[in-house]
Amino acid sequence: MTLICPARRQLLLGLSGVALCSLIPSKAAASRSTKGIRELSLFNRHTGERDDGSYWVDGHYQSKVLNDFNHLLRDHRQNVAAPMDKRLFDLLYSLKTTLNVDDEIHVISGYRSPKTNAMLASNSGGVAKKSYHMRGMAMDIAIPSIKLKTLREAALSLKLGGVGYYPNSGFVHVDCGPVRHW
Repeated sequence: MTLICPARRQLLLGLSGVALCSLIPSKAAASRSTKGIRELSLFNRHTGERDDGSYWVDGHYQSKVLNDFNHLLRDHRQNVAAPMDKRLFDLLYSLKTTLNVDDEIHVISGYRSPKTNAMLASNSGGVAKKSYHMRGMAMDIAIPSIKLKTLREAALSLKLGGVGYYPNSGFVHVDCGPVRHW
Protein backbone atom coordinates (compact mmCIF):
# COMPACT_ATOMS: atom_id res chain seq x y z
CA MET A 1 0.00 0.00 0.00
CA THR A 2 1.39 3.38 -1.04
CA LEU A 3 0.71 6.43 1.08
CA ILE A 4 0.56 9.84 -0.55
CA CYS A 5 1.66 12.81 1.52
CA PRO A 6 -0.98 15.56 1.97
CA ALA A 7 0.95 18.11 -0.13
CA ARG A 8 1.26 15.68 -3.03
CA ARG A 9 -2.44 14.76 -2.72
CA GLN A 10 -3.38 18.47 -3.00
CA LEU A 11 -1.14 18.84 -6.05
CA LEU A 12 -2.70 15.81 -7.74
CA LEU A 13 -6.23 17.02 -6.95
CA GLY A 14 -5.41 20.44 -8.36
CA LEU A 15 -3.94 18.99 -11.55
CA SER A 16 -6.93 16.67 -12.02
CA GLY A 17 -9.24 19.68 -11.66
CA VAL A 18 -7.31 21.56 -14.35
CA ALA A 19 -7.44 18.50 -16.62
CA LEU A 20 -11.18 18.16 -16.07
CA CYS A 21 -11.80 21.83 -16.91
CA SER A 22 -9.89 21.43 -20.15
CA LEU A 23 -12.42 18.77 -21.21
CA ILE A 24 -15.39 21.17 -20.91
CA PRO A 25 -16.44 22.33 -24.37
CA SER A 26 -15.70 25.99 -24.98
CA LYS A 27 -19.41 26.68 -25.63
CA ALA A 28 -20.30 25.40 -22.14
CA ALA A 29 -17.52 27.44 -20.58
CA ALA A 30 -18.70 30.53 -22.48
CA SER A 31 -22.24 30.11 -21.15
CA ARG A 32 -20.92 30.72 -17.63
CA SER A 33 -19.17 33.90 -18.68
CA THR A 34 -20.14 37.14 -16.98
CA LYS A 35 -19.18 39.18 -20.03
CA GLY A 36 -21.77 40.49 -22.40
CA ILE A 37 -24.95 42.48 -22.67
CA ARG A 38 -28.59 41.46 -22.33
CA GLU A 39 -31.07 43.82 -23.94
CA LEU A 40 -34.84 43.89 -24.05
CA SER A 41 -37.35 46.02 -25.88
CA LEU A 42 -40.82 46.19 -24.31
CA PHE A 43 -44.15 47.67 -25.40
CA ASN A 44 -47.07 48.01 -22.99
CA ARG A 45 -50.26 47.50 -25.00
CA HIS A 46 -52.45 49.20 -22.40
CA THR A 47 -50.46 52.42 -21.95
CA GLY A 48 -48.79 52.61 -25.38
CA GLU A 49 -45.42 53.08 -23.66
CA ARG A 50 -42.20 51.64 -25.02
CA ASP A 51 -38.85 51.13 -23.39
CA ASP A 52 -35.68 49.33 -24.30
CA GLY A 53 -32.32 48.98 -22.73
CA SER A 54 -29.41 46.86 -21.64
CA TYR A 55 -30.63 45.55 -18.31
CA TRP A 56 -27.55 43.38 -17.70
CA VAL A 57 -23.98 44.36 -18.61
CA ASP A 58 -20.87 42.27 -17.91
CA GLY A 59 -22.49 40.32 -15.08
CA HIS A 60 -24.28 43.24 -13.43
CA TYR A 61 -27.93 44.21 -13.50
CA GLN A 62 -28.48 47.84 -14.44
CA SER A 63 -30.73 49.42 -11.79
CA LYS A 64 -31.73 52.44 -13.92
CA VAL A 65 -32.94 50.23 -16.78
CA LEU A 66 -34.68 47.84 -14.37
CA ASN A 67 -36.45 50.77 -12.69
CA ASP A 68 -37.60 52.02 -16.10
CA PHE A 69 -38.88 48.52 -16.95
CA ASN A 70 -40.66 48.31 -13.58
CA HIS A 71 -42.47 51.56 -14.38
CA LEU A 72 -43.52 50.29 -17.82
CA LEU A 73 -44.77 47.04 -16.27
CA ARG A 74 -46.76 48.78 -13.52
CA ASP A 75 -50.40 48.08 -12.75
CA HIS A 76 -51.88 50.67 -15.11
CA ARG A 77 -55.31 50.46 -13.46
CA GLN A 78 -53.96 51.61 -10.07
CA ASN A 79 -50.83 53.35 -11.43
CA VAL A 80 -48.71 51.31 -8.98
CA ALA A 81 -45.26 49.96 -9.82
CA ALA A 82 -43.39 47.23 -7.99
CA PRO A 83 -39.97 45.66 -8.46
CA MET A 84 -40.16 42.86 -10.99
CA ASP A 85 -38.14 39.71 -10.36
CA LYS A 86 -34.87 39.91 -12.32
CA ARG A 87 -35.26 36.26 -13.31
CA LEU A 88 -38.30 37.29 -15.34
CA PHE A 89 -36.15 39.57 -17.51
CA ASP A 90 -33.63 36.75 -17.91
CA LEU A 91 -36.48 34.44 -18.94
CA LEU A 92 -37.61 36.96 -21.59
CA TYR A 93 -34.05 37.33 -22.83
CA SER A 94 -33.67 33.53 -23.08
CA LEU A 95 -36.98 33.36 -24.90
CA LYS A 96 -35.90 36.03 -27.38
CA THR A 97 -32.58 34.20 -27.90
CA THR A 98 -34.31 30.83 -28.36
CA LEU A 99 -36.63 32.34 -30.98
CA ASN A 100 -33.70 34.19 -32.58
CA VAL A 101 -35.59 37.51 -32.67
CA ASP A 102 -34.75 41.04 -31.62
CA ASP A 103 -38.37 42.14 -31.87
CA GLU A 104 -40.18 44.16 -29.28
CA ILE A 105 -42.02 42.10 -26.68
CA HIS A 106 -45.63 43.21 -26.25
CA VAL A 107 -46.74 43.18 -22.64
CA ILE A 108 -50.41 42.60 -21.91
CA SER A 109 -49.93 42.36 -18.14
CA GLY A 110 -46.96 42.78 -15.83
CA TYR A 111 -47.32 43.70 -12.19
CA ARG A 112 -50.83 43.57 -10.71
CA SER A 113 -51.79 45.08 -7.39
CA PRO A 114 -53.89 42.86 -5.10
CA LYS A 115 -56.88 45.16 -5.77
CA THR A 116 -56.59 44.78 -9.56
CA ASN A 117 -55.97 41.05 -9.31
CA ALA A 118 -59.08 40.58 -7.13
CA MET A 119 -61.16 42.57 -9.62
CA LEU A 120 -59.87 40.51 -12.57
CA ALA A 121 -60.33 37.22 -10.68
CA SER A 122 -63.95 38.10 -9.89
CA ASN A 123 -64.62 38.69 -13.60
CA SER A 124 -62.74 35.69 -15.00
CA GLY A 125 -62.04 32.11 -14.06
CA GLY A 126 -58.62 32.37 -15.72
CA VAL A 127 -57.06 34.65 -13.09
CA ALA A 128 -55.38 33.04 -10.09
CA LYS A 129 -56.28 34.54 -6.72
CA LYS A 130 -52.63 34.28 -5.65
CA SER A 131 -51.21 35.23 -9.02
CA TYR A 132 -47.47 35.53 -9.60
CA HIS A 133 -48.31 38.89 -11.21
CA MET A 134 -48.84 40.28 -7.68
CA ARG A 135 -45.28 39.24 -6.75
CA GLY A 136 -43.70 40.81 -9.85
CA MET A 137 -42.86 37.33 -11.11
CA ALA A 138 -45.14 37.05 -14.20
CA MET A 139 -45.95 38.67 -17.51
CA ASP A 140 -48.51 38.02 -20.19
CA ILE A 141 -46.77 38.60 -23.50
CA ALA A 142 -46.91 38.37 -27.28
CA ILE A 143 -44.38 38.97 -30.04
CA PRO A 144 -46.32 40.02 -33.15
CA SER A 145 -43.85 38.44 -35.60
CA ILE A 146 -44.03 35.07 -33.79
CA LYS A 147 -47.03 32.75 -33.85
CA LEU A 148 -48.49 32.37 -30.37
CA LYS A 149 -48.13 28.58 -30.52
CA THR A 150 -44.42 28.95 -31.39
CA LEU A 151 -43.96 31.41 -28.51
CA ARG A 152 -45.58 28.92 -26.13
CA GLU A 153 -43.42 26.02 -27.37
CA ALA A 154 -40.25 28.09 -26.97
CA ALA A 155 -41.24 29.11 -23.43
CA LEU A 156 -41.98 25.48 -22.53
CA SER A 157 -38.61 24.36 -23.92
CA LEU A 158 -36.76 26.68 -21.54
CA LYS A 159 -38.20 25.02 -18.41
CA LEU A 160 -37.63 28.23 -16.45
CA GLY A 161 -41.07 28.60 -14.88
CA GLY A 162 -44.78 28.54 -15.56
CA VAL A 163 -46.23 28.84 -19.06
CA GLY A 164 -49.89 29.50 -19.74
CA TYR A 165 -51.38 29.47 -23.24
CA TYR A 166 -54.27 31.84 -23.99
CA PRO A 167 -54.79 31.73 -27.77
CA ASN A 168 -58.26 33.31 -27.62
CA SER A 169 -56.88 36.28 -25.68
CA GLY A 170 -53.73 36.51 -27.81
CA PHE A 171 -50.99 36.01 -25.24
CA VAL A 172 -48.72 33.58 -23.46
CA HIS A 173 -48.25 33.82 -19.70
CA VAL A 174 -44.67 33.32 -18.44
CA ASP A 175 -43.52 33.39 -14.84
CA CYS A 176 -40.44 32.50 -12.84
CA GLY A 177 -42.30 30.26 -10.40
CA PRO A 178 -42.15 26.45 -10.48
CA VAL A 179 -42.00 24.75 -13.87
CA ARG A 180 -45.57 23.91 -14.94
CA HIS A 181 -47.95 24.60 -17.82
CA TRP A 182 -51.61 24.96 -18.67
